Amino acid sequence: MWKTLLHSIREYKKPSILAPIYVSAEVVIECVIPFITALLVNQIKAGCTFDVVLRYGLVLLVLASLSLNFGRLSGKTAATAASGFARNLRRDLFSSIQSFSFENIDRFSSSSLVTRLTTDVSNVQNAYMMLIRVAIRSPLMLIFAVVMSFIMGGKLALIFVVVIPMLGIGLFFIIRSAFPIFRRVFRKYDALNRSIQENVQGIRVVKSFVREEYEKQKFGTAAEELRQEFTKAEKILAFNGPMMQFCLYINMIFILTFGAYTIATTGGLHFNVGQLSSLMIYSFQTLMSLMMLSMVFVMVTIADESSRRIVEVLSEKSSLTSPEHPLLEVKDGSIDFERVSFRYSEKAERMALSDIDLSIRSGETIGILGTTGSSKTSLVQLIPRLYDATSGVVRVGGRDVKEYDLEALRNQVSVVLQNNVLFSGTIAENLRWGNPQASEEELRHACELAQADEFIRSFPQGYETHIEQGGTNVSGGQKQRLCIARALLKKPRILILDDSTSAVDTHTDAKIRIALREYLPDTTKIIIAQRVASVMDADRIVLMDKGGITAVGSHEQLLQSNAVYREVYESQNKAGEQK
Repeated sequence: MWKTLLHSIREYKKPSILAPIYVSAEVVIECVIPFITALLVNQIKAGCTFDVVLRYGLVLLVLASLSLNFGRLSGKTAATAASGFARNLRRDLFSSIQSFSFENIDRFSSSSLVTRLTTDVSNVQNAYMMLIRVAIRSPLMLIFAVVMSFIMGGKLALIFVVVIPMLGIGLFFIIRSAFPIFRRVFRKYDALNRSIQENVQGIRVVKSFVREEYEKQKFGTAAEELRQEFTKAEKILAFNGPMMQFCLYINMIFILTFGAYTIATTGGLHFNVGQLSSLMIYSFQTLMSLMMLSMVFVMVTIADESSRRIVEVLSEKSSLTSPEHPLLEVKDGSIDFERVSFRYSEKAERMALSDIDLSIRSGETIGILGTTGSSKTSLVQLIPRLYDATSGVVRVGGRDVKEYDLEALRNQVSVVLQNNVLFSGTIAENLRWGNPQASEEELRHACELAQADEFIRSFPQGYETHIEQGGTNVSGGQKQRLCIARALLKKPRILILDDSTSAVDTHTDAKIRIALREYLPDTTKIIIAQRVASVMDADRIVLMDKGGITAVGSHEQLLQSNAVYREVYESQNKAGEQK
């Protein structure tokens, strides 16, 4: 796990190494200062001159300045290393997610992926900063302070032999009790993010059904469950502070009592005031280092679960990969399904597609009709390898889609999905997703074909009109036409329109289909629709039901031979006439 995470340090190795070096220098100097102070106290007690005091004072001033400077450098380099590490980690996570297939993304929820990119990375960043600074400083300070305590205090330093193991045992039980809770906390975080995400995305539905109070209650429940789990963890971790303070005071009482007694009974021959003052400082340093070390353990405990969640994403291998020696060119737009069956996961109880056989010639226009849940979308998602067939073969251009380089294949297949998505930015920027080098003239031409140019020009800023996140400031029909124009800019060999004209009127729909036929005569066009009018002029129409193909033929052939198609056609025509 750590090997995977540390790979993201990369160019921040230097500050990651310098931070512990600076910390080590700071610790050594801080441990020398009490020793020099003890010598000064003894010199004053012996009746030294002011020159001696001044000399010791200058030495202490220089040491304090060096300690301050090394502390500043260690803080700066640790912050640089941790921030850079977190940036690289987020980039690596995001890049890994971008390579995922739909199957991989289905395995993680989108809310969980967001949590891993934000909260989990922040936890790991904080833990890393503590590991390269505090986790180095505390053990070193503990070792040096204990050693110096035995040098300066002799047998009095044996108190640490009792206190340190006691603290260690207490810390062990605290961490062991808190760790399982933090595992549950992150699952609660996922649930909370899921509630937020669903509410924001579906805010129009929430308001139209007046479900604001229900959503508030649902969010409140998720937030309350998270609060309860955090409270349990914090109650356990709260024992850490009092336990440390208790040991600190016990330690100070012991040293002051027996130290003063030893000085009084021996007249300072075996133990003097300077040694007592330095031992008090070393005692404080020892217990403070233990307290800081306990904070490191707490942070690492929290970050450990975050690390596991991050590594799950980084270690996830896409279920769809390009072959070792891929084909880089798609010969034509022909498509063949040969005994294809498909299910979304191994745990799925039934096949989404069963025993599909279908051949589509290059340049042919195919319409696909079927009831909701008949797996029309599942069928077309196999063409650009958004999913792989569970069994059987899908061929494009006469070759198995698994033989192609994924990027090369998908560049030749434009898909306008059922759920149209526009990104925040201008209309022109959204359109250039189809072709980053497209000129303004090409943008306008694609929009004219998609019947989008007219409404774009009606906006005050035209093609530079800003689109809000998710395209919330344009209508459903406008969004669909922009997505079609974006797909046309790719000039693909295969164009798939998955119910992508459902929000436009039949007259505009007809214009779009005419434009596609004239502008892309050699492109294979697959149109999934609910309206017979949207596919009746296709070369062939495929009827689907329950994951299988029930009939294939032209509009006229199906009217004569298929009762279901005829019934749908007549019912829609009657509905149209009544309107």
